[in-house]
Amino acid sequence: MPDSHIDSLDILAREEAFRQFYIQQPEDNFLVEEKGQVIGILTIGECRDDDLEKVCTGEIWGIYLHPEHWRKGVGRILCNFALRELLERGYEEVVLWVFEGNESAKKFYEAMGFSADGASKILEPGARLKAIRYHRRIP
Repeated sequence: MPDSHIDSLDILAREEAFRQFYIQQPEDNFLVEEKGQVIGILTIGECRDDDLEKVCTGEIWGIYLHPEHWRKGVGRILCNFALRELLERGYEEVVLWVFEGNESAKKFYEAMGFSADGASKILEPGARLKAIRYHRRIP
């Protein structure tokens, strides 16, 4: 996301919005804590894309880590946990969306066995950004 958008966010309002989202859907949201501090968030659920079979396709809605915990294996643990959890829910495939310019996220998901499936969409989280869909089967 553009720095200008991030800088304009009302942190307290965003925190409350996240808190309410997690309260409403606790089975789909997981927090990673270290020494009492949240360092990561994982959100999963049913695929939200109309062009895919929802019965067999789950979605990783988001994996977010504090930058101090990047490249330490936490993201890999969260992704593997998400795959196991979605498999237990009966899903055979998983999708997720990555902003086109987020090269580190694309490399991470490709290393985790995901590949771009050709779908894209425009999202507007403060600026128009193209998102690319990634897909993989759950082994």
